[in-house]
Amino acid sequence: MIPNLYRLEQARTILLALLAVVLVVVAGLATDPVRAQAPGSFDHLRTGFPLTGAHQVARCESCHMRGVFKGTPRQCASCHTSVSRVAAVIMPKNHTPVTQPCESCHTTASFAGARFSHVGIQPGTCASCHNGQKAIGKPAGHISTTASCDTCHRTSSYKPAMFNHASVAPGACASCHNGNNARGKNPGHVVTAATCDTCHRTTGWLPATFNHAGVVAGTCASCHNGTSAKGKAANHVTTTASCDTCHRTTAWLPATFSHANVVAGTCASCHNGTSAKGKTTNHVQTTASCDACHRTTAWLPATFSHSNVVAGTCATCHNGTSAKGKSTSHFVTTRSCDACHATTGWLPVKTYTHLSPFYKQHSSGVTCANCHKSNSETATWSFTAYKPDCAGCHASRYKPSEHKKVASPVVLYTVAELKDCSGSCHTYTNSTMTTIQKSRTGQHRPTGSF
Repeated sequence: MIPNLYRLEQARTILLALLAVVLVVVAGLATDPVRAQAPGSFDHLRTGFPLTGAHQVARCESCHMRGVFKGTPRQCASCHTSVSRVAAVIMPKNHTPVTQPCESCHTTASFAGARFSHVGIQPGTCASCHNGQKAIGKPAGHISTTASCDTCHRTSSYKPAMFNHASVAPGACASCHNGNNARGKNPGHVVTAATCDTCHRTTGWLPATFNHAGVVAGTCASCHNGTSAKGKAANHVTTTASCDTCHRTTAWLPATFSHANVVAGTCASCHNGTSAKGKTTNHVQTTASCDACHRTTAWLPATFSHSNVVAGTCATCHNGTSAKGKSTSHFVTTRSCDACHATTGWLPVKTYTHLSPFYKQHSSGVTCANCHKSNSETATWSFTAYKPDCAGCHASRYKPSEHKKVASPVVLYTVAELKDCSGSCHTYTNSTMTTIQKSRTGQHRPTGSF
């Protein structure tokens, strides 16, 4: 008896020791950094099944139930089904009946936004799927038709839909476009018994065109009265004339009005800012009639007759208030406008006649700015000691060697002596300057070359 008890106790001790070893091994496996890998650190690509889309964020145990890795399905339908041991989203009951694999239409990124390839679908067989049971069919408000879906719609997109009106008889539009089978006239449509295609086209509802060929002249208001069709705007010129007096059936604008019977000088009876457009706020101040400057063919350009304007009085109007005045960059002068400008055109300026007795006519190549460098009436003298003579500007061009005064011994003229270049400079035989050896009279000319 005792030996048996001893053997039992010994076996019990061995079992407890083995259990302790197992617990130590399991604990070691749980804490071993090599065996127990952190989430996301395992390279799933090595299994031959790369994780993409929603699979990247799924927990491992969602697919690998109870720690079983071997034999995990790789096909969508093996997991995404109600009989699978894997916890995955399954095909909803209202899904289109199909035999194709999930990945034919869906991706791992999302079940929504499925795409189906209609490449092998025979034309005219859309309703075999799109019947409201297998796949979405016609909505309740769809146009009544027995035509196949692909007659108007495309597989790439349900809208926009296109309908071929080629076989529709002219004038039969309302058989469909009656507000029931298809959209009809809107409540604001022009009152008419004419068929749709009288004004509209099958390629586009707008713009609509109406043929006014049979409309009697002067009867526009029988339709264009604001009820049957668009009438005058609230701000229209006050008039009892018929629409076609000014407007055309091809376009409402531009409008043209014949002023043939308008009495000259009576423009303001209409152009008063109420009946018709009047003067602008920045118009030249005047009591003259509009037609004194403007024409009925066009408001601009305007022309004003200066024939009765007294010379030298330009600034009474051209002062920057009543009419356009001098620009800020204009030549500084107290002269009247007409001293340089003509009433027929502001430019080019007229040839100015200098009033100074010292001024000599220059060549055409010399401009006002060559002398009036400060943009004013005061000329700029380079050599003030010699003004107002030629040397006042041209002293630097004087050549003493060219201007001999005495032949022997040689004496030369100075700039001061010949500051008026157009004067005479004789050459004398000696310093007594009593006998002229050579005479020069007016050798230089201001309008010529030196």
